[in-house]
Amino acid sequence: MDKDLQSIQQARDMIQAARRAWLQWREASQAQVDRVCEAMANVSYRESERLGQMASEETGYGVPVHKMLKNHLCSQLLWSKIKDIRTVGVVRHDPQARIFDIAWPYGVVAALIPSTNPTSTVMFKTLIAVKARNAIVVAPHPASTNCCVETSRVMAAAAVEAGAPPGLMACMSLVSLPGTQELMSHRYTALILATGGSDMVKAAHSVGKPAYGVGPGNVPCYVDRSANLERAARYIVASKAFDYSTICATEQAVIADKPIARELERLLVANGAHFLDEYQTIKIAGVLFFPNGAINAQAVGKSPQQLAEMAGISVPGATRILVVRLDKVGRDEPLSREKLTTVLGWYESDGWEAGCERCIDLINFGGRGHSLVIHAEDDDVIMRFGLEKPVFRIVVNTMGTMGTTGLTTDLMPSMTLGSGGIGGSITGDNIGVQHMFNVKRLAYENAPPPELAMHGGPSSSSAVHTSSALDSERLPRMPSESEIDAVVARVLQDLAQ
Repeated sequence: MDKDLQSIQQARDMIQAARRAWLQWREASQAQVDRVCEAMANVSYRESERLGQMASEETGYGVPVHKMLKNHLCSQLLWSKIKDIRTVGVVRHDPQARIFDIAWPYGVVAALIPSTNPTSTVMFKTLIAVKARNAIVVAPHPASTNCCVETSRVMAAAAVEAGAPPGLMACMSLVSLPGTQELMSHRYTALILATGGSDMVKAAHSVGKPAYGVGPGNVPCYVDRSANLERAARYIVASKAFDYSTICATEQAVIADKPIARELERLLVANGAHFLDEYQTIKIAGVLFFPNGAINAQAVGKSPQQLAEMAGISVPGATRILVVRLDKVGRDEPLSREKLTTVLGWYESDGWEAGCERCIDLINFGGRGHSLVIHAEDDDVIMRFGLEKPVFRIVVNTMGTMGTTGLTTDLMPSMTLGSGGIGGSITGDNIGVQHMFNVKRLAYENAPPPELAMHGGPSSSSAVHTSSALDSERLPRMPSESEIDAVVARVLQDLAQ
């Protein structure tokens, strides 16, 4: 109880300090903002290796060098993408429409951090929040408190040295559920950024504050008969093995088109995959999930060798991922769920239509709105997947981990991947600095009001001007269908060019 009370008090103290700092920071110029953010991005990049090592040691999850790469993504690469985005004053101006867009910060942001990607997520959320002239208070997962506190500390020190007010960013060191709840519900908290388990995200959305949260990512990976199989196999194994599969957008199951299934299987094995037999599959399922379907946290972010030891089976020492053959999706097949560790499901389907249906089964079982990976060279198949899948990130011929987070695609670098309305989120975007401020619009009159709007009710003397008032000189004429078709045709032609 004492720890809970101390945690609640720490949350209150940090929020109040953050708000005092924000009252100064909201007046900062764009040059001041960018100077502070660049300093934070630079120090985060320089400290990436140390902080990645610290995160892996504290949590017991993942691979230190891979955590360093995620830190690189959320420091210098992220900064290179957002440094030229205006977040102060007039951020856009349409001279023809005579509309000015003016940025308006939220205030104090409460950021919930997962244990799977702790340091990189602190870097990411701090950088986008401060760039938008907000303050931020971080609530880490209890299993990653020390590395999150240290990440926030080095960023805050660099920010203050570059001109930010003290207290603008902070990280709770006394972590408890009541303390995190106090952080989210405090009257000075203006926005919640929640990344983590479903229960935590639901709690964030239930507070009554604006919140960005993400759902689970049961990401299917369809490999079409038209795919470059050598590249697909290399990418799938590397992506599933990356940081021992702690990124929610990692491939969770391969759906192999039947004509290429045997060759893809051979290539996966050549790249370090090990297919389990039926007995081993049952044993590994018992390690990954409890009987009620809940994930076993002790199995998250572990190497194949560690998982094999936990399951009482043996696998080759060079194994990078384990593959389990599956033929159904749902509660009766626990391994069809999201697996935040080095175990990959394997399905076969005959033709892209059947592969499409299997992907939708997996998405509906636990990844609605999140992500999908497709390996194919047939543009028609690729586009059909793009049009029909109920997810908001579909990455083509790349690694799920790298493509969805923006490392190998031109998507916004992000560690918070929105799952849209169908996934219980307010947006399907990669959350970025553009979500960290509101926009006021200053709009000038471009057309006079209708004549009828300038007069009183039926008793007015002007009421005699009935339908005759709607003449072509006073109100704009509606275009005909043929004129609309002509405009659409011109736009489509311009896009094609």
